[in-house]
Formats: sequence, C-alpha cells, structure tokens
Amino acid sequence: MTPTGSRPNSGILGYQRLKHDIIRGTYTPGEKLLMNRLKSRYDLGVGPLREALSQLVSERLVVAISQRGYRVASMSIQELRDIYEARAHVEGIILELAIARGGDEWEADILAKSHTLSKVTKVRNSDEMLDVWDLRHKSFHASIASGCQSPYLLQTRDSLFDQAERYRHLWLCHTVFSEDALEKKRQEHAELIEIILSRDASKASKRMYEHLMTPIPIIEKILTERGFN
Repeated sequence: MTPTGSRPNSGILGYQRLKHDIIRGTYTPGEKLLMNRLKSRYDLGVGPLREALSQLVSERLVVAISQRGYRVASMSIQELRDIYEARAHVEGIILELAIARGGDEWEADILAKSHTLSKVTKVRNSDEMLDVWDLRHKSFHASIASGCQSPYLLQTRDSLFDQAERYRHLWLCHTVFSEDALEKKRQEHAELIEIILSRDASKASKRMYEHLMTPIPIIEKILTERGFN
C-alpha cells in the first residue's frame, strides 16, 4: 500500500490530465469546460479541478469567464507567430550562452540524446509513437538548452514551450507519421549539432532560430483548414 505522504496530489493529476487533453484537442478552442463533465471524466472533486483550471489559466490554455466558469483558450495564426517568434529568439540567446558555458559533458549529452531520438523503437500504436518521439525530441532540445546554466532563462523557455504546446501538437501529428518529414528533421538536427560542436555561437543561434520557425507554415495551413485565422 502506498504511504499517504507519497500519494500524488489530485490537483496535480487533474492538471496533467486536463492539460494533456487540451493539447491533444479533446476539447476544442473556445469550448466551455463544464464542471459536471470534468468531474465525471477525471473522477475528481470541484476543489482539485479548480486548482487544475487555475494553473491552466496561468499558462493561457484556459480562460476564466467572470461568474460563468472556464473555456478553452482560443487559437489564432497571430498568436502562433507571436509565440514561435518569441521562442525562437529566446532559444537563440540560450544557445549562445550554452556554447560559451557548456563543457564536454554537455556536448556528450547532446550527442546521446540525438542518438536516442533517431532510434525510436517499435511501438504498439500511433499514440505511443507520438508520445515516444515527442518525449525524445523534447529531451534533445532540453539537453542543448541546459548548457546555458541560467535557471531564469530556462524558466522563460519552459513557459513559452507550454504556450506553444497546442500548436506544436498540430505540427507533431503532421511530422511523426511521415517518414519524409522525420528524415528532414533528422537532417536539421544533424546540421544543428555540427554547428554547435564547432562552437560557432552566432551561426548556431541563427540556425536554431530557423529550425524552430520551420513548423509555422505547416501549422498555419492546418489552422486555416480548421477555420482559425
């Protein structure tokens, strides 16, 4: 039996599950999040759900409506461009610092994470493929960013990443299930690693910016097809 002190907080579990469903499109942008339905789906009380919703409001994935509950935040091409532009600039700054501060262990970790990403093993279904590749892709980029050794910059990076997640998921679905798209990503990553290992900070920052901006046309097309502008 699990000791009481080690049981996961129900509010945290509710937050994680609800965030996952919003990112994966279980709830559509603008949809009202009805408390009764949430209680039934997640088997949680009002208190933990309000805690989860408050956290998601702070991450701009949910909007609080005065006296009327909560709605899933809207999505737009303008927001997409703004978030991705901010992310790309921040990642460029982080990478420049990482090249200046990162040592041999940092380089080795990048190479290890890149190898793991390129060797996604057989999985049972498409959802698992999506999860495995996404986790390894995040880990690869996190290993690059870690070299900056700046907790505040990394916190800013995490915040922007959270806000980009719903848009990233649209791109992810387009990429993970296409061998051609995956191969293109492998080539981009290999080129990025080569520049990083050469310790050319200016060139690496520019390449990182370009790399992070490549999903925008794909996501814009999907948003347009779904009626978002």
